[in-house]
Amino acid sequence: MSSDSTPQSKANQATIAYKLLKQDIINGVHQPGDKLLMSHLKESYDIGAGPMREALSQLVADRLVTAISQRGFRVAEMSLEELTDIYDARAHLEAMITELAIERGDEDWEATVLGEAHKLARVNEINTPDEMLEVWDSRHKAFHTAIAQGCGSAKLLELRASLQDQAERYRHLWLKKTVFSQSALEEKRREHADMVDALLTRDTVKAKQLMYEHLISPIPIIKQLML
Repeated sequence: MSSDSTPQSKANQATIAYKLLKQDIINGVHQPGDKLLMSHLKESYDIGAGPMREALSQLVADRLVTAISQRGFRVAEMSLEELTDIYDARAHLEAMITELAIERGDEDWEATVLGEAHKLARVNEINTPDEMLEVWDSRHKAFHTAIAQGCGSAKLLELRASLQDQAERYRHLWLKKTVFSQSALEEKRREHADMVDALLTRDTVKAKQLMYEHLISPIPIIKQLML
């Protein structure tokens, strides 16, 4: 890592540290409750203490890390209560955003949703497990983001992104269980197809219900994996 100490360089290093550390927390490299020692982090990520502290502060804001008074930082704990709260909030928010997207979305929005749905449906052509996990996750997020973009509200999309960040550790447990199960993937394909039909026919009531159920459905699976 460059030793350049300009403000721009430090900002870049903080951004890199944030992304790397966040991904490792989501992937379970750093487990809930683990102490995040600055000396270890500096060595592991080859990033200075200043940028690393900035990254940790951002992760505290994301609720992935907790600050301990005078004692550094720890990876935030995970709980069934938090899981349910985050997923319920996400499902309600996504249903509301979907309603607004149907109200406000134009033909370009429809075309984008259709395009992302098509790409997601073709993920089964990928054979490598690791690639399957990465590509399906990326395309699944792109599909749902395409739907949400139709709402036209930057603030709602900001709230959506914040809740998605908070859910990511829980979601990663569900993702590994789902992507490697053909029956689970097929069920998701049917849900997505039904959702697209409801969106394109502008059936607001059905689309909202489908979206809520789709977003809330991982809870029992994740609970089982956490017990």
